[in-house]
Amino acid sequence: MPRSIVPALAALILLTGCSSIIEGTSQELVINTSPEGANCAVERQGNVIGRVNPTPGGITVKKTKYDINIVCTKKGYEKTTYFNKSDVAGATVGNIILGGGIGWAIDSASGADNKYTSPVNINLPKN
Repeated sequence: MPRSIVPALAALILLTGCSSIIEGTSQELVINTSPEGANCAVERQGNVIGRVNPTPGGITVKKTKYDINIVCTKKGYEKTTYFNKSDVAGATVGNIILGGGIGWAIDSASGADNKYTSPVNINLPKN
């Protein structure tokens, strides 16, 4: 293999999975409520994957293509649900351009090409 190809191959390998390296496969969701002191369940695909109790607080979640619902309750206030859509992470576009299909496939399989809105601000109306 010619020596001039080795640096190019090394660069290509480093670029694959760019979102995995830059943004990671997990993310902290910060949940704020008004009023503070609510109990919030973090749900994905109908399963509770964690809780923030009391608010404000944070929770680390694995990033996936699936949306998250945050369901908050507090005595004297209405139960409130926040829909947090799984969106495309910023490094994904660069990864597709620079790393091509291999890098995107790695990021997609690991969830690194997704992100959720954070911080989340949820208002609970009084009963």
